[in-house]
Amino acid sequence: MKEALYELSNVHFSYLGKFPALSGIDLTINSGEKIAIIGANGSGKSTLLHILDGLIFPTEGIIKFLGKGLSEEVFRDENFSRDFRRRIGLVFQNPEVQLFCPTVKDDIIFGPLHLGMEKDKIQYQLDTLVEIFNLKPLLERSPHQLSIGEKRKVAIASTLAIDPEVILLDEPTAGLDPLTVRQIIDFFLSGPITNKTVIIATHDLHFVEEVADLVYVFSPEKQIVRGGKVLEVLQDASLLEANNLIHAHAHRHQDMVHLHPHHHLHHRHHHYTS
Repeated sequence: MKEALYELSNVHFSYLGKFPALSGIDLTINSGEKIAIIGANGSGKSTLLHILDGLIFPTEGIIKFLGKGLSEEVFRDENFSRDFRRRIGLVFQNPEVQLFCPTVKDDIIFGPLHLGMEKDKIQYQLDTLVEIFNLKPLLERSPHQLSIGEKRKVAIASTLAIDPEVILLDEPTAGLDPLTVRQIIDFFLSGPITNKTVIIATHDLHFVEEVADLVYVFSPEKQIVRGGKVLEVLQDASLLEANNLIHAHAHRHQDMVHLHPHHHLHHRHHHYTS
């Protein structure tokens, strides 16, 4: 039987009390699931990840982690806070939010050092991630000198360095070239991630097809309008179009105009050579 990791009941959130970002979210996330949260910009995806990471808390409703309610008060308990931060890793949409150390190497090992990880494990994590993401040429460089793709890979590596049980990713493929996207997809299909819980907020449907098993669709009204297995949900073109995840192209053939949705399915787990 799967263990309920997160339980959200009627979760609402608004910024400054007047800008709604989530409206009545009911969601259970089980340990080991690979979940995609999809929706257009402004549909509440990032806000949900920040709530799952304990950075902000519902203005209404309840969120539980392993049965314990999350609130500002519980995070005042240093032991709980350290344990939670050790188990949950968030990759922010803007990698520059995470990269603040003098060198790439310093950024990758900052989290493990801060959380008191043993030196041997820190070195192992560093060596493993450097190899996976081909970061060796970047280790002594300043993060500010990197391209957006390099920054994003370093940000992902710095989160994975703490070896979290839960990995939260906010638009991990935004602005990346196809080869870098491929490297990230291949990593999330690899052995080290198999037993981890992965929750991805994105509107990149191709990434969703390959990496996730379950998907939840957020509407412009900041609500979940559909959830289920990836291919079942992604085949519902009218649902995706209604929630600004795909768009219809018009093609004129003689005097007829035909509309068809612009998206591609059925290439899950295909690997491309470069």
